Amino acid sequence: MAQNRRNAREAALKALYAVEVGSNTTQDATKWILKPALESETESVSFAEKLLLITVDHKEEQEEIIEQHIRNWDVKRLAIMDKLILRMALSELLYFEEIPSKVSINEAIDLAKLYSTRKSGTFVNGILDAALKSLNEEGKINKKGRGLIDVSRS
Repeated sequence: MAQNRRNAREAALKALYAVEVGSNTTQDATKWILKPALESETESVSFAEKLLLITVDHKEEQEEIIEQHIRNWDVKRLAIMDKLILRMALSELLYFEEIPSKVSINEAIDLAKLYSTRKSGTFVNGILDAALKSLNEEGKINKKGRGLIDVSRS
């Protein structure tokens, strides 16, 4: 299951990139990127599609959160992959009640190391840890199920 989710996140990131940079529709990205990448793994396709749609639909909210936690930097100047990875992770933190916050953050760090710059993993970790802390304080993180209620790693 964990590897399937990892593959689904990678496919969702590629689809999100196609939507944001390539001006593709989410339907096209699902048809040409998600489904071929995940083949017949129905559960993975569903997860990746939900992640893509929520990330696209909540862009302004995600970028506001990112901006609150970036020091001396403009969101518009962020590396595109870093920004997309941060936005996807924030979608998971806020809208996927069944996924532990630590899992979302660790997956984002791994994606950043794989698809972005050498320093991106550390950068993504710092932003997400700070965002998780403030979102918890604001009562915006609602995790349900065994072992899903946790606090940010420091």
